[in-house]
Amino acid sequence: MKKTFDEICENTPVTEDTVAVIMRQPVVLPPSFRVNEAIERLRQVGPAGAEMNHCCVVDGDGVLLGLVSLRALLLTRGNARLEAVMDHPFATVRPEDDRELAAQLMEEYDLLELPVVDGDNRLEGMVTADDAMTVLQQESTEDMEMMAAMTPSEAPYLESPVVRVFLSRIPWLLLLMISAAFTGGIIAHFEDALAAQVALTAFIPMLMDTGGNCGSQSSVTVIRGLSLGELSFSSWPRVLWKELRTGALCASVLAAVNYLRLLVFSGVGQGVAVTVSLTLAVTVVLADLIGCSLPILARRLGFDPAVMASPFITTLVDAVSLLTYFRLASWLLGL
Repeated sequence: MKKTFDEICENTPVTEDTVAVIMRQPVVLPPSFRVNEAIERLRQVGPAGAEMNHCCVVDGDGVLLGLVSLRALLLTRGNARLEAVMDHPFATVRPEDDRELAAQLMEEYDLLELPVVDGDNRLEGMVTADDAMTVLQQESTEDMEMMAAMTPSEAPYLESPVVRVFLSRIPWLLLLMISAAFTGGIIAHFEDALAAQVALTAFIPMLMDTGGNCGSQSSVTVIRGLSLGELSFSSWPRVLWKELRTGALCASVLAAVNYLRLLVFSGVGQGVAVTVSLTLAVTVVLADLIGCSLPILARRLGFDPAVMASPFITTLVDAVSLLTYFRLASWLLGL
């Protein structure tokens, strides 16, 4: 027995991120219809929407057989049957699928509409290009806000009350402040080494900032690949190998330039220059590996990869850079 569109929506587990929220009811036609009959039906019921360019061809049980475009109906002779005119869909989605998946499929196959079917391939709705563009815009905005350590907001900035903006920021700031206390603990633990070689203190901000920047660059690249469907968990080894080589090249240049800068302009001893430059090289490589790994692991565990972007990666890289710095200083300078 065929279900109505309202019954489909009521019986589908709907969340704000599922295809069921954005799908629309298309015009359906039987395969036995001729082109002139299909056009007459369209005159009677009207197009499903100004943004829809296809009608769906279904059998008596509602199973999707194909799609026929309005252009094909206009250009094909009137006595041709729809089963001879229709095209088979390149892809389909289910109502419970993530709406971002629908947008990615439409972008990948350059589709104007994407059919929504159930497990038995019965038609349940249609996603349009306008819907996909809205989804991509919302997802991009959400990722940007998550990467900036903010709770995503649906309202435009100027229309958002100050209290709402405050509430979207303060939980993340508190969390990051508490996590940053860990780096403070590392510095306190090695305060004797800093007292013995005070010059080391001046280079801590540079090491932490450079490591955080490298980790952010790596994570943003990987998050983009995950969002576009170019990367998955199985890509992790290849991503690690690529970022390892990229990080090694960046580390070599940064360490060499920093070593010369310290000897020429800073007036520190060669031991301090070697320690700082070697720490910088190790930090850059580790930051690249951490930055590319956390988003992939987050996606694998079912979290939004953007959560693992700049703020968390920067905090983790800061801790790694400090531990590396003080361990190398203790070893190379005998502190």
